Amino acid sequence: MNKPEDQINVLVVDDEKHIRRLLEKELSSPRRRITTAGDAQAALCAVQKTRFDVIILDIMLPDGNGIELMARFQEELLAVQIILITGYADVDDAVVSMKAGACDYITKPFDLDRLEQVVETAFQRGLGYKKELLRQQGALPANTNYPDQIIGHSKAMEEIRFLIRKAAPTNVPILITGESGTGKNVIARQLHAQSLRNHIPLLTKNCATLQEELMRSELFGYCKGAFTGAEASREGLLSMADEGTLFLDEIGDLSVGVQASLLRVMENQTFRPVGDKNETRVNIRFIFATNRDLKKAVADGTFNQALFHRLNVFTINTLPLRKRKEEIPVLVEHFIGKLKPNCKISKNAMNLLMGYDWPGNVRELHNVIERGIILSDNMVITERCLPLELLDTSSRDREDAPLFASLKEVEKKHILAVMNHVDGNRSKSAEILGISRKTLYRKLADIPEYAQVDG
Repeated sequence: MNKPEDQINVLVVDDEKHIRRLLEKELSSPRRRITTAGDAQAALCAVQKTRFDVIILDIMLPDGNGIELMARFQEELLAVQIILITGYADVDDAVVSMKAGACDYITKPFDLDRLEQVVETAFQRGLGYKKELLRQQGALPANTNYPDQIIGHSKAMEEIRFLIRKAAPTNVPILITGESGTGKNVIARQLHAQSLRNHIPLLTKNCATLQEELMRSELFGYCKGAFTGAEASREGLLSMADEGTLFLDEIGDLSVGVQASLLRVMENQTFRPVGDKNETRVNIRFIFATNRDLKKAVADGTFNQALFHRLNVFTINTLPLRKRKEEIPVLVEHFIGKLKPNCKISKNAMNLLMGYDWPGNVRELHNVIERGIILSDNMVITERCLPLELLDTSSRDREDAPLFASLKEVEKKHILAVMNHVDGNRSKSAEILGISRKTLYRKLADIPEYAQVDG
Protein backbone atom coordinates (compact mmCIF):
# COMPACT_ATOMS: atom_id res chain seq x y z
CA MET A 1 0.00 0.00 0.00
CA ASN A 2 1.34 3.43 -0.98
CA LYS A 3 2.10 5.99 1.66
CA PRO A 4 0.01 9.20 1.37
CA GLU A 5 3.07 11.22 0.30
CA ASP A 6 3.62 8.80 -2.58
CA GLN A 7 0.17 9.48 -4.03
CA ILE A 8 0.39 11.72 -7.11
CA ASN A 9 -2.57 13.92 -8.01
CA VAL A 10 -2.42 14.85 -11.69
CA LEU A 11 -4.67 17.34 -13.50
CA VAL A 12 -4.92 17.13 -17.31
CA VAL A 13 -6.22 20.32 -18.96
CA ASP A 14 -6.99 20.04 -22.70
CA ASP A 15 -10.00 21.00 -24.80
CA GLU A 16 -9.78 17.84 -26.95
CA LYS A 17 -11.79 15.05 -25.36
CA HIS A 18 -9.83 12.21 -26.97
CA ILE A 19 -6.56 13.61 -25.59
CA ARG A 20 -8.02 13.81 -22.09
CA ARG A 21 -9.20 10.20 -22.35
CA LEU A 22 -5.86 9.02 -23.75
CA LEU A 23 -3.81 10.67 -21.01
CA GLU A 24 -6.18 9.52 -18.28
CA LYS A 25 -5.95 5.93 -19.53
CA GLU A 26 -2.16 5.91 -19.99
CA LEU A 27 -1.24 7.71 -16.77
CA SER A 28 -3.74 6.12 -14.36
CA SER A 29 -2.20 3.73 -11.83
CA PRO A 30 -2.68 2.76 -8.17
CA ARG A 31 -0.19 5.52 -7.36
CA ARG A 32 -1.58 8.22 -9.68
CA ARG A 33 -5.02 9.79 -9.51
CA ILE A 34 -5.94 11.58 -12.75
CA THR A 35 -8.47 14.44 -12.98
CA THR A 36 -9.35 16.07 -16.32
CA ALA A 37 -10.69 19.48 -17.35
CA GLY A 38 -11.73 20.71 -20.79
CA ASP A 39 -11.16 24.43 -20.31
CA ALA A 40 -9.61 27.03 -18.02
CA GLN A 41 -12.72 27.56 -15.91
CA ALA A 42 -13.13 23.86 -15.19
CA ALA A 43 -9.42 23.63 -14.34
CA LEU A 44 -9.65 26.50 -11.84
CA CYS A 45 -12.64 24.83 -10.19
CA ALA A 46 -10.72 21.56 -9.90
CA VAL A 47 -7.77 23.34 -8.29
CA GLN A 48 -10.11 24.76 -5.63
CA LYS A 49 -11.07 21.21 -4.60
CA THR A 50 -7.81 19.25 -4.88
CA ARG A 51 -4.13 19.93 -4.22
CA PHE A 52 -2.51 18.72 -7.43
CA ASP A 53 1.15 17.77 -7.60
CA VAL A 54 1.41 17.87 -11.40
CA ILE A 55 -0.69 19.70 -13.99
CA ILE A 56 -0.48 18.80 -17.70
CA LEU A 57 -1.68 21.95 -19.43
CA ASP A 58 -2.45 22.75 -23.08
CA ILE A 59 -1.11 26.14 -24.15
CA MET A 60 -4.20 26.84 -26.33
CA LEU A 61 -7.56 26.71 -24.51
CA PRO A 62 -10.98 27.91 -25.73
CA ASP A 63 -11.48 30.31 -22.80
CA GLY A 64 -7.93 31.32 -21.91
CA ASN A 65 -4.20 31.15 -22.49
CA GLY A 66 -2.40 28.23 -20.88
CA ILE A 67 0.68 30.33 -20.09
CA GLU A 68 -1.41 32.88 -18.18
CA LEU A 69 -3.31 30.07 -16.46
CA MET A 70 -0.01 28.57 -15.33
CA ALA A 71 0.68 31.67 -13.20
CA ARG A 72 -2.71 31.26 -11.51
CA PHE A 73 -1.97 27.64 -10.67
CA GLN A 74 1.42 28.52 -9.21
CA GLU A 75 -0.24 31.09 -6.93
CA GLU A 76 -2.86 28.58 -5.75
CA LEU A 77 -0.71 25.48 -5.24
CA LEU A 78 2.57 25.14 -3.34
CA ALA A 79 5.37 23.63 -5.48
CA VAL A 80 2.95 22.52 -8.23
CA GLN A 81 4.77 21.33 -11.36
CA ILE A 82 3.41 22.38 -14.77
CA ILE A 83 3.97 20.33 -17.94
CA LEU A 84 2.86 22.11 -21.11
CA ILE A 85 1.18 20.47 -24.11
CA THR A 86 2.15 22.09 -27.40
CA GLY A 87 2.33 21.53 -31.13
CA TYR A 88 5.70 21.72 -32.86
CA ALA A 89 4.87 25.21 -34.13
CA ASP A 90 4.51 26.49 -30.55
CA VAL A 91 7.77 25.12 -29.11
CA ASP A 92 9.21 28.65 -28.72
CA ASP A 93 6.25 29.56 -26.48
CA ALA A 94 6.90 26.45 -24.42
CA VAL A 95 10.57 27.35 -23.95
CA VAL A 96 9.59 30.85 -22.78
CA SER A 97 7.11 29.28 -20.38
CA MET A 98 9.75 26.97 -18.93
CA LYS A 99 11.82 30.01 -18.08
CA ALA A 100 8.72 31.43 -16.35
CA GLY A 101 8.30 28.33 -14.21
CA ALA A 102 7.05 25.35 -16.25
CA CYS A 103 9.14 22.26 -15.57
CA ASP A 104 8.88 20.66 -19.04
CA TYR A 105 6.79 20.39 -22.19
CA ILE A 106 5.49 17.62 -24.45
CA THR A 107 4.61 17.87 -28.12
CA LYS A 108 1.77 16.34 -30.11
CA PRO A 109 1.70 13.52 -31.11
CA PHE A 110 2.74 12.17 -27.70
CA ASP A 111 5.58 9.85 -26.88
CA LEU A 112 3.68 8.04 -24.12
CA ASP A 113 6.78 6.45 -22.60
CA ARG A 114 8.43 9.83 -22.30
CA LEU A 115 5.23 11.37 -20.93
CA GLU A 116 5.18 8.93 -18.02
CA GLN A 117 8.80 9.70 -17.25
CA VAL A 118 8.19 13.46 -17.44
CA VAL A 119 5.29 13.19 -14.98
CA GLU A 120 7.38 11.15 -12.54
CA THR A 121 10.30 13.59 -12.84
CA ALA A 122 7.98 16.54 -12.25
CA PHE A 123 6.57 14.89 -9.12
CA GLN A 124 10.06 14.27 -7.70
CA ARG A 125 10.98 17.86 -8.45
CA GLY A 126 7.94 19.15 -6.58
CA LEU A 127 8.71 16.81 -3.68
CA GLY A 128 12.21 18.26 -3.49
CA TYR A 129 10.84 21.81 -3.39
CA LYS A 130 8.40 20.92 -0.63
CA LYS A 131 11.13 19.32 1.50
CA GLU A 132 13.36 22.36 1.03
CA LEU A 133 10.54 24.71 2.08
CA LEU A 134 9.89 22.58 5.17
CA ARG A 135 13.59 22.70 6.04
CA GLN A 136 13.59 26.48 5.71
CA GLN A 137 10.58 26.65 8.02
CA GLY A 138 12.25 24.38 10.58
CA ALA A 139 9.78 21.54 10.07
CA LEU A 140 12.55 19.25 8.77
CA PRO A 141 16.18 19.14 9.91
CA ALA A 142 18.69 20.71 7.56
CA ASN A 143 20.34 18.32 5.16
CA THR A 144 23.84 17.86 6.54
CA ASN A 145 25.01 15.39 3.90
CA TYR A 146 26.77 18.06 1.86
CA PRO A 147 29.20 20.83 2.86
CA ASP A 148 28.92 24.32 1.39
CA GLN A 149 31.60 24.41 -1.30
CA ILE A 150 30.85 27.99 -2.35
CA ILE A 151 33.42 30.41 -0.91
CA GLY A 152 32.48 33.99 -0.06
CA HIS A 153 29.42 35.92 1.03
CA SER A 154 29.19 38.80 -1.43
CA LYS A 155 25.84 39.61 -3.01
CA ALA A 156 26.89 37.73 -6.15
CA MET A 157 27.83 34.57 -4.24
CA GLU A 158 24.67 34.64 -2.12
CA GLU A 159 22.65 34.87 -5.34
CA ILE A 160 24.44 31.78 -6.65
CA ARG A 161 23.70 29.94 -3.38
CA PHE A 162 20.03 30.89 -3.74
CA LEU A 163 19.88 29.62 -7.34
CA ILE A 164 21.60 26.35 -6.38
CA ARG A 165 19.17 25.82 -3.50
CA LYS A 166 16.20 26.30 -5.81
CA ALA A 167 17.47 24.34 -8.81
CA ALA A 168 19.28 21.44 -7.13
CA PRO A 169 16.18 19.39 -6.10
CA THR A 170 14.80 19.59 -9.65
CA ASN A 171 15.72 17.65 -12.77
CA VAL A 172 15.78 20.70 -15.05
CA PRO A 173 19.03 21.05 -17.07
CA ILE A 174 21.38 23.74 -15.72
CA LEU A 175 23.70 25.95 -17.78
CA ILE A 176 26.59 27.56 -15.87
CA THR A 177 28.26 30.43 -17.72
CA GLY A 178 31.30 32.59 -17.05
CA GLU A 179 34.97 33.11 -17.77
CA SER A 180 37.50 30.32 -17.27
CA GLY A 181 38.59 29.95 -13.68
CA THR A 182 35.46 31.41 -12.05
CA GLY A 183 34.46 28.17 -10.29
CA LYS A 184 31.84 26.70 -12.64
CA ASN A 185 32.90 23.16 -11.71
CA VAL A 186 32.47 23.97 -8.00
CA ILE A 187 28.90 25.12 -8.69
CA ALA A 188 28.21 21.91 -10.64
CA ARG A 189 29.42 19.79 -7.71
CA GLN A 190 27.30 21.79 -5.28
CA LEU A 191 24.22 21.37 -7.48
CA HIS A 192 24.73 17.61 -7.50
CA ALA A 193 25.45 17.46 -3.76
CA GLN A 194 22.12 19.14 -2.99
CA SER A 195 20.13 17.17 -5.59
CA LEU A 196 17.90 14.14 -5.13
CA ARG A 197 20.46 12.13 -7.10
CA ASN A 198 23.42 12.76 -4.79
CA HIS A 199 23.55 9.07 -3.81
CA ILE A 200 25.05 8.41 -7.28
CA PRO A 201 28.51 9.86 -8.09
CA LEU A 202 28.62 12.90 -10.39
CA LEU A 203 30.12 12.08 -13.80
CA THR A 204 32.11 14.85 -15.51
CA LYS A 205 33.48 15.27 -19.02
CA ASN A 206 35.28 18.21 -20.62
CA CYS A 207 33.95 18.53 -24.18
CA ALA A 208 37.06 20.39 -25.38
CA THR A 209 39.45 17.50 -24.76
CA LEU A 210 38.44 15.04 -27.51
CA GLN A 211 37.84 15.08 -31.27
CA GLU A 212 34.32 14.40 -32.57
CA GLU A 213 34.47 10.63 -33.06
CA LEU A 214 36.29 10.03 -29.80
CA MET A 215 33.79 12.24 -27.98
CA ARG A 216 30.90 10.33 -29.54
CA SER A 217 32.38 7.02 -28.35
CA GLU A 218 33.04 8.50 -24.91
CA LEU A 219 29.43 9.68 -24.51
CA PHE A 220 27.46 6.94 -26.25
CA GLY A 221 29.75 3.94 -25.92
CA TYR A 222 30.13 1.39 -28.71
CA CYS A 223 29.57 -2.24 -29.61
CA LYS A 224 32.23 -4.80 -30.42
CA GLY A 225 33.21 -4.49 -34.08
CA ALA A 226 31.61 -1.04 -34.50
CA PHE A 227 34.88 0.24 -36.00
CA THR A 228 38.45 -0.86 -36.48
CA GLY A 229 39.99 -1.48 -33.08
CA ALA A 230 36.67 -2.00 -31.25
CA GLU A 231 37.58 -5.46 -29.98
CA ALA A 232 35.06 -5.33 -27.14
CA SER A 233 31.91 -3.36 -26.32
CA ARG A 234 32.39 -0.31 -24.11
CA GLU A 235 29.83 1.48 -21.94
CA GLY A 236 29.59 5.24 -22.50
CA LEU A 237 29.05 8.07 -20.04
CA LEU A 238 25.32 8.20 -20.83
CA SER A 239 24.87 4.61 -19.67
CA MET A 240 27.01 5.15 -16.58
CA ALA A 241 25.09 8.32 -15.65
CA ASP A 242 21.67 6.62 -15.74
CA GLU A 243 19.58 7.73 -12.72
CA GLY A 244 22.37 10.19 -11.86
CA THR A 245 23.89 13.47 -13.06
CA LEU A 246 26.20 14.14 -16.02
CA PHE A 247 28.23 17.36 -16.04
CA LEU A 248 29.45 18.38 -19.51
CA ASP A 249 32.04 21.14 -19.16
CA GLU A 250 32.93 23.48 -22.05
CA ILE A 251 29.75 22.46 -23.91
CA GLY A 252 30.42 25.27 -26.41
CA ASP A 253 33.37 23.27 -27.77
CA LEU A 254 31.27 20.19 -28.57
CA SER A 255 31.24 19.41 -32.30
CA VAL A 256 28.08 20.19 -34.27
CA GLY A 257 27.52 16.52 -35.11
CA VAL A 258 27.63 15.40 -31.48
CA GLN A 259 25.44 18.38 -30.52
CA ALA A 260 22.63 16.98 -32.70
CA SER A 261 22.98 13.54 -31.08
CA LEU A 262 22.95 15.05 -27.59
CA LEU A 263 19.79 17.00 -28.45
CA ARG A 264 18.00 13.72 -29.23
CA VAL A 265 19.09 12.32 -25.87
CA MET A 266 17.68 15.35 -24.05
CA GLU A 267 14.41 15.25 -25.98
CA ASN A 268 13.75 11.51 -25.82
CA GLN A 269 15.98 10.28 -22.97
CA THR A 270 17.19 7.57 -25.34
CA PHE A 271 20.41 7.00 -27.26
CA ARG A 272 22.05 4.42 -29.48
CA PRO A 273 25.63 3.25 -28.81
CA VAL A 274 27.93 3.41 -31.85
CA GLY A 275 27.31 0.32 -33.98
CA ASP A 276 24.17 -0.72 -32.09
CA LYS A 277 20.73 -0.99 -33.72
CA ASN A 278 18.79 -0.76 -30.46
CA GLU A 279 17.88 2.33 -28.46
CA THR A 280 18.84 2.52 -24.78
CA ARG A 281 16.60 4.46 -22.39
CA VAL A 282 18.18 6.54 -19.63
CA ASN A 283 17.12 8.97 -16.91
CA ILE A 284 19.84 11.62 -16.61
CA ARG A 285 20.03 15.06 -15.03
CA PHE A 286 22.30 17.28 -17.17
CA ILE A 287 24.51 20.14 -16.00
CA PHE A 288 26.45 22.16 -18.59
CA ALA A 289 29.13 24.83 -18.37
CA THR A 290 30.72 27.15 -20.92
CA ASN A 291 32.98 30.18 -21.11
CA ARG A 292 31.61 31.04 -24.56
CA ASP A 293 28.70 33.22 -25.66
CA LEU A 294 26.35 30.50 -26.90
CA LYS A 295 23.87 32.99 -28.37
CA LYS A 296 26.64 34.33 -30.58
CA ALA A 297 27.68 30.75 -31.41
CA VAL A 298 24.09 30.01 -32.52
CA ALA A 299 24.13 33.14 -34.71
CA ASP A 300 27.50 32.07 -36.16
CA GLY A 301 26.15 28.60 -36.92
CA THR A 302 28.61 26.80 -34.63
CA PHE A 303 26.06 25.79 -32.00
CA ASN A 304 22.76 23.97 -32.50
CA GLN A 305 19.87 26.38 -31.85
CA ALA A 306 17.46 23.69 -30.64
CA LEU A 307 20.08 22.32 -28.23
CA PHE A 308 20.71 25.83 -26.93
CA HIS A 309 17.00 26.20 -26.10
CA ARG A 310 17.04 22.80 -24.38
CA LEU A 311 19.99 23.53 -22.11
CA ASN A 312 19.28 27.24 -21.52
CA VAL A 313 16.25 26.66 -19.30
CA PHE A 314 17.94 27.59 -16.01
CA THR A 315 21.18 29.60 -16.14
CA ILE A 316 23.66 30.42 -13.37
CA ASN A 317 26.10 33.18 -14.29
CA THR A 318 29.47 33.50 -12.56
CA LEU A 319 31.22 36.85 -12.17
CA PRO A 320 34.95 37.28 -12.87
CA LEU A 321 37.10 37.91 -9.81
CA ARG A 322 37.81 41.51 -10.88
CA LYS A 323 34.07 42.19 -10.41
CA ARG A 324 34.04 40.84 -6.83
CA LYS A 325 37.40 41.74 -5.37
CA GLU A 326 35.96 41.89 -1.86
CA GLU A 327 36.05 38.07 -2.00
CA ILE A 328 39.85 37.97 -2.38
CA PRO A 329 40.75 37.97 1.37
CA VAL A 330 38.23 35.19 2.03
CA LEU A 331 39.54 33.13 -0.89
CA VAL A 332 43.15 33.66 0.19
CA GLU A 333 42.32 32.50 3.71
CA HIS A 334 40.56 29.44 2.28
CA PHE A 335 43.45 28.49 -0.02
CA ILE A 336 46.08 28.96 2.72
CA GLY A 337 43.97 26.90 5.12
CA LYS A 338 43.76 24.11 2.57
CA LEU A 339 47.43 24.22 1.44
CA LYS A 340 49.38 25.23 4.59
CA PRO A 341 47.20 26.29 7.54
CA ASN A 342 50.00 27.90 9.62
CA CYS A 343 51.09 30.24 6.82
CA LYS A 344 50.23 33.98 6.83
CA ILE A 345 50.16 36.74 4.22
CA SER A 346 51.53 40.24 4.74
CA LYS A 347 49.36 43.34 4.40
CA ASN A 348 51.44 44.65 1.52
CA ALA A 349 51.10 41.35 -0.35
CA MET A 350 47.34 41.42 0.22
CA ASN A 351 47.18 44.99 -1.13
CA LEU A 352 48.91 43.82 -4.30
CA LEU A 353 46.40 40.99 -4.65
CA MET A 354 43.54 43.47 -4.25
CA GLY A 355 44.98 45.78 -6.93
CA TYR A 356 45.40 43.10 -9.60
CA ASP A 357 42.72 42.38 -12.25
CA TRP A 358 43.06 38.56 -12.22
CA PRO A 359 42.55 37.58 -15.88
CA GLY A 360 42.79 33.93 -14.76
CA ASN A 361 40.20 34.52 -12.03
CA VAL A 362 39.99 32.29 -8.93
CA ARG A 363 42.13 29.59 -10.52
CA GLU A 364 44.96 32.11 -11.01
CA LEU A 365 44.61 33.32 -7.42
CA HIS A 366 44.91 29.73 -6.17
CA ASN A 367 48.10 29.25 -8.21
CA VAL A 368 49.58 32.52 -6.91
CA ILE A 369 48.92 31.51 -3.29
CA GLU A 370 50.40 28.05 -3.87
CA ARG A 371 53.53 29.68 -5.36
CA GLY A 372 53.66 32.18 -2.49
CA ILE A 373 53.60 29.39 0.10
CA ILE A 374 56.55 27.67 -1.59
CA LEU A 375 58.58 30.92 -1.64
CA SER A 376 57.52 32.13 1.83
CA ASP A 377 60.05 32.80 4.58
CA ASN A 378 59.13 32.14 8.20
CA MET A 379 55.65 31.03 7.03
CA VAL A 380 54.75 34.52 5.73
CA ILE A 381 53.84 35.32 2.11
CA THR A 382 55.33 38.72 1.29
CA GLU A 383 55.27 40.75 -1.91
CA ARG A 384 58.64 39.18 -2.83
CA CYS A 385 56.78 35.84 -3.08
CA LEU A 386 54.33 37.12 -5.71
CA PRO A 387 54.71 36.92 -9.52
CA LEU A 388 56.14 39.98 -11.30
CA GLU A 389 52.85 40.73 -13.06
CA LEU A 390 51.27 41.60 -9.72
CA LEU A 391 53.88 44.25 -8.95
CA ASP A 392 53.68 47.87 -10.10
CA THR A 393 55.44 48.21 -13.48
CA SER A 394 57.14 51.50 -12.69
CA SER A 395 58.54 50.08 -9.44
CA ARG A 396 59.55 46.85 -11.12
CA ASP A 397 61.70 48.61 -13.72
CA ARG A 398 63.73 50.59 -11.14
CA GLU A 399 66.49 48.81 -9.28
CA ASP A 400 66.20 51.27 -6.39
CA ALA A 401 62.40 50.94 -6.14
CA PRO A 402 61.20 50.91 -2.52
CA LEU A 403 60.07 47.57 -1.17
CA PHE A 404 56.82 49.00 0.24
CA ALA A 405 54.27 51.12 -1.61
CA SER A 406 53.41 54.55 -0.19
CA LEU A 407 50.16 55.04 1.73
CA LYS A 408 48.91 57.26 -1.11
CA GLU A 409 49.64 54.54 -3.69
CA VAL A 410 47.86 51.89 -1.58
CA GLU A 411 44.87 54.24 -1.18
CA LYS A 412 44.80 54.86 -4.94
CA LYS A 413 44.82 51.13 -5.72
CA HIS A 414 42.07 50.48 -3.20
CA ILE A 415 39.88 53.25 -4.62
CA LEU A 416 40.40 51.95 -8.16
CA ALA A 417 39.54 48.40 -7.04
CA VAL A 418 36.28 49.59 -5.46
CA MET A 419 35.39 51.75 -8.47
CA ASN A 420 36.02 48.80 -10.80
CA HIS A 421 33.87 46.52 -8.64
CA VAL A 422 30.83 48.82 -8.90
CA ASP A 423 31.42 49.66 -12.59
CA GLY A 424 32.38 53.29 -11.83
CA ASN A 425 29.32 54.15 -9.70
CA ARG A 426 30.66 56.93 -7.47
CA SER A 427 27.79 56.95 -4.97
CA LYS A 428 28.24 53.23 -4.29
CA SER A 429 32.03 53.64 -4.17
CA ALA A 430 31.80 56.40 -1.58
CA GLU A 431 29.45 54.26 0.51
CA ILE A 432 31.80 51.24 0.42
CA LEU A 433 34.85 53.41 1.20
CA GLY A 434 33.06 55.13 4.10
CA ILE A 435 33.66 58.65 2.79
CA SER A 436 31.49 61.41 1.35
CA ARG A 437 31.04 61.83 -2.40
CA LYS A 438 32.80 65.20 -2.13
CA THR A 439 35.85 63.51 -0.57
CA LEU A 440 35.80 60.80 -3.23
CA TYR A 441 35.71 63.41 -6.04
CA ARG A 442 38.69 65.17 -4.48
CA LYS A 443 40.71 61.96 -4.27
CA LEU A 444 39.78 60.98 -7.85
CA ALA A 445 41.12 64.33 -9.06
CA ASP A 446 44.59 63.10 -8.06
CA ILE A 447 44.24 59.93 -10.14
CA PRO A 448 45.26 60.71 -13.77
CA GLU A 449 42.79 58.41 -15.54
CA TYR A 450 39.85 59.96 -13.68
CA ALA A 451 41.19 63.50 -13.73
CA GLN A 452 41.32 63.33 -17.56
CA VAL A 453 37.74 62.11 -17.77
CA ASP A 454 36.46 64.76 -15.39
CA GLY A 455 38.46 67.47 -17.07
